[in-house]
Amino acid sequence: MRLTRFAAQIVFVVVVLAFAMPAQHQTFAQSGILTVDVTDSQGTISPYVYGANYGPWAIVSMEMQNAAAESGITHFRFPGGNWGDDNFIQRSQLDLFMLQAQNWGMVPSISVNLENGTPEQAAELVRYANVEKGWNILHWSIGNEPDLFPDGYTVEQYNEEWRAMALAMRAVDPNIILIGPEVSQFPDTVEGDTYNNVRREWVRSFLEANGDLVDIVAIHRYPFPLSLSSPPTTIEQLRDNAAAWDVLIDNLRTVIREAVGSDMPMAVTEASSHWNQPIGGEATADSHFHAVWWADVLGRFIRQRLEIVDYFAFSTFDTAYGLLARYAPRPTYYVYQLYQYFGDELVASASTAEHVSITAALTDDNILTLMITNMNDEPVSVPLTIDGAQINGMVERMVLDPDRQAQALDPQEFTDGDALELTAYSVTLLRIPITPN
Repeated sequence: MRLTRFAAQIVFVVVVLAFAMPAQHQTFAQSGILTVDVTDSQGTISPYVYGANYGPWAIVSMEMQNAAAESGITHFRFPGGNWGDDNFIQRSQLDLFMLQAQNWGMVPSISVNLENGTPEQAAELVRYANVEKGWNILHWSIGNEPDLFPDGYTVEQYNEEWRAMALAMRAVDPNIILIGPEVSQFPDTVEGDTYNNVRREWVRSFLEANGDLVDIVAIHRYPFPLSLSSPPTTIEQLRDNAAAWDVLIDNLRTVIREAVGSDMPMAVTEASSHWNQPIGGEATADSHFHAVWWADVLGRFIRQRLEIVDYFAFSTFDTAYGLLARYAPRPTYYVYQLYQYFGDELVASASTAEHVSITAALTDDNILTLMITNMNDEPVSVPLTIDGAQINGMVERMVLDPDRQAQALDPQEFTDGDALELTAYSVTLLRIPITPN
């Protein structure tokens, strides 16, 4: 993100999902079904998909220190956005960041200054962090959104400068993991458009030049607004956008295979709904529907097996972006409260119900965890079938709704094939004890 953000007002309207509906609500039948196959393991979920951007421009307030520690964020990208190319990270700033990351249980990721920096300066930052301080920070990136550097800056120049910095940094610590190129946008349709296809070719050129040095291929994406003159984004637009993130990741995977001849770990190191600063809308980053949308999108990233996902951003006082405002969390913060109780072994799941998504994972102690979102504007009833296991206990539930913020509900009985009654604009976590067949 390379824009200044404006003031935001917190909207604490969130979403609900429950098996039993209050009597005053009506549940509508939904064509479709939710399925899970616990025998079809998709591998271990990366612990770094629950990340966020953070920097000196967005320090957590004293009032939000406990919320930060309990956030569920696991990966901390610093200094976040274009601040790192407009400024040089000072030792005191890095010291404070590492103290916070360690206290809050987050894995750090550092971006060095490419636009105004030198290989020697980048290497010195690695030396200070990993040799002098002994922090052994693994994740490093070089520059932020180089495709938005001043007019005349070319991908060829970027490829050369990135490589020089990478070699200098690796000379200090050969164990660091390099992330790039972190372009500002990437096409989320098969054909793309003129603007985003230029970024696709930046990634391709970068990989052809530096595929031997980069470890994780990363991009950024903010789908809205479509233009500076676009009207406010609607719930319908944001809802319809969710599936586009699967296309985006497929596009990135294709470019990687074409450029280097094999798969590589992938990351989205900046993402949110808007690249500009709207606040207080029905689908802006401070809205309740944004939380539902992001829960859906994050589930797609998990199913696509991404290595890193860093939400933009962790904390902001004067914009709608942060998970934390000055005095209270924003709705999307509570998505990560739910994901803290999610399993780490991804298993196959699918939904044929419109605007209803499901992501499934197992814990080490045979708890099947399900994250389900309903982005419909009315309640729906959708059957759930579980293949390859028997349910052997009460189902634990946590819900996000207008009255309960990631609150645990009473356990409930569930039989395979029962319908889940999902309220409008909702997200939930289910924890189901099972015995594999």
